[in-house]
Amino acid sequence: MEKIMLPPKKSFLYRLGKHPWFIPYHRLFILIVLINAGIMIKAFTTWNWFSLENIQLNKIAELILYNFTLAIIIRQQYVINILFKIATNAPKKWPLIIRRVCAKVYHFGGLHSSSATMGTLWYIIFVICLYYNYIYKLHNISIVIILVTTLILSLLIGIIITALPKMRAKYHNQFEIVHRLGGWSVLFLFWVQMVLFLSMQHSLHTITKSLNFWILITLTISVVLPWLRLKKVAINIDKPSNHVALTSFNYGVTPFAGSSTALSRNPLLEWHSFANVPSPEKDGFRLTISRAGDWTGNFINDTPQKIWVKGIPTAGVGNVDKLFKKVIWVATGSGIGPCIPHLLLNETPSLLIWATRNPEKTYGKELVNEIKEVQPNAIIWDTDANGKPDLVKLAYKAYIDFNAEAVICISNQKLTQKVVHNMEYLGIPAYGAIWDS
Repeated sequence: MEKIMLPPKKSFLYRLGKHPWFIPYHRLFILIVLINAGIMIKAFTTWNWFSLENIQLNKIAELILYNFTLAIIIRQQYVINILFKIATNAPKKWPLIIRRVCAKVYHFGGLHSSSATMGTLWYIIFVICLYYNYIYKLHNISIVIILVTTLILSLLIGIIITALPKMRAKYHNQFEIVHRLGGWSVLFLFWVQMVLFLSMQHSLHTITKSLNFWILITLTISVVLPWLRLKKVAINIDKPSNHVALTSFNYGVTPFAGSSTALSRNPLLEWHSFANVPSPEKDGFRLTISRAGDWTGNFINDTPQKIWVKGIPTAGVGNVDKLFKKVIWVATGSGIGPCIPHLLLNETPSLLIWATRNPEKTYGKELVNEIKEVQPNAIIWDTDANGKPDLVKLAYKAYIDFNAEAVICISNQKLTQKVVHNMEYLGIPAYGAIWDS
């Protein structure tokens, strides 16, 4: 590889603003925390919610629901697609400084994690106040209400603990099970809790006049909606090597470029999302599944004839290419999967850098030729023959030579973060998955 010199990095203050600690995901997290902290200070001081004679349980309950509503709705597939639609509709004639901010739309997970955390914190306060009321008999709090609220709190704490980044990475399957089954249980128990409180107040007949009732209706619909599209469909699998499975199937839904579909062999336990590759002049899906863990390894070794799918094709980070006049795609291994639909569609002029082991042997001649046909100038780096490249330098050189506006990296977590953050330190708009789910 020719010697590539990177330019000096931007100033310390600029780089500090681009540090991984201050990515938009974390800024959104901090924003929600500060809003809740402000309300909490007011509640304990001027609003007097916590008078020993009259604790405002209803006010606290409303804040709990508001936080959990944001946490759940922001992860809803239809909402995600709407967010991407709005953000990526910014005209390319707008200044780059605006478009590069719009492209950070995929950091919305910061709202999910922060509002879920703050909702749990408010619930801890709620339970403490409830126990205080029960012990000092300020209200007619029954032991059933105490048991239900304690169970909800235990589930919420379990969900939060398993969702911590290190725990999620180390015990991902357990995280998924706790998140899904625990979340469903909490939603059901919220309904039970509301009915118990209304019964205690002898106002169950007014349930439809309660704002909390309609919020819970909305959350329940949001959670149930993807499961209404649960199907078990036939799947075709081609294995050009023991490392990858090229799959295709059709269940009456046409995916859009940059979307992903969730697959499962056991729908109650775990789901895995893969980028959709629309087949030229064909209906249905193609997915590139590489060996990258137990689930994908078992999938390749023991290929199923049918697979579970649910929900709708959902927008992913690659969609931000619509905001730029030219982009550089950087991919390693099966990271090529999410890139292919954009390369085939060619709505945004692009140049591909793809580093992978023996491309034709691993992914098959047909797929590699399909990529070369739409990307004749692509840099396809055979890591078996040439070793691992310095993707930061390759991406920078391609960015300069191609006169691009942004770099999009689809790789493993460590390499994606390395490419994205090094590009950002140089003042180059760069994007890649943030592993927040």
